[in-house]
Amino acid sequence: MTVHIGAKPGDIAETVLLPGDPYRARWAAQTFLENPVLVNEVRGMLGYTGTWKGQRVTIHGTGMGMPSMSIYANELIRDFGAKTLIRIGSAGALQHRVKVRDIVLAQATTTLGSPSRSIFKELNFAPVADFGLLAAAHAAATARAIPTHVGGIYSSDTFYDERQDLSDQLQRHNCLCVEMEAAELYTLAARHGARALAILTISDHILTQEALPAADRERSFGDMVQIALEAAFTTA
Repeated sequence: MTVHIGAKPGDIAETVLLPGDPYRARWAAQTFLENPVLVNEVRGMLGYTGTWKGQRVTIHGTGMGMPSMSIYANELIRDFGAKTLIRIGSAGALQHRVKVRDIVLAQATTTLGSPSRSIFKELNFAPVADFGLLAAAHAAATARAIPTHVGGIYSSDTFYDERQDLSDQLQRHNCLCVEMEAAELYTLAARHGARALAILTISDHILTQEALPAADRERSFGDMVQIALEAAFTTA
């Protein structure tokens, strides 16, 4: 048990899927896992552990933004022994070729700052995904015939961003999409010797203002869960 996770020793699996929304964690656990058990509900941040094809898996919410991700990723890795952490979330497209409903696999992340920023001082650390997870996720997405993009993304701690000049430069430098957690997850995984990947569904488009209809979000989220599970255990 930690300050933010009320699980007991052994309750958390070595493989953890990380949606931002705790209610999506509950839906994913009940939909994809056998015998899911609630292992955390501190502050309403739900976490469940069950099995998928005989493999133990935890699905745990992280909340929104890198500060919240930092809390849960730190405790899951340091205190509960998580070794593979896969973010499954939504993102906004920054390139015309990246369409709503497409999947983005974040190879690397760019950020203005994160909770880890202060320890690097003048160094610009480059957070990257685990290559084994990345390759396995790409194979799983391709097998499901889901349009998939691999490349750099932007992790922001500002949801209502008014920096059009920043968006312009991100687009100019081929950044695929913007989300709010991956840079800190990748940094913590590197620090503690864990594996990490962000699998993102494009739910809206920054350039065209198109958005994924609410009725389609559950199906798209389900595709991410399936890809994440296949990737986690293909490379285990």
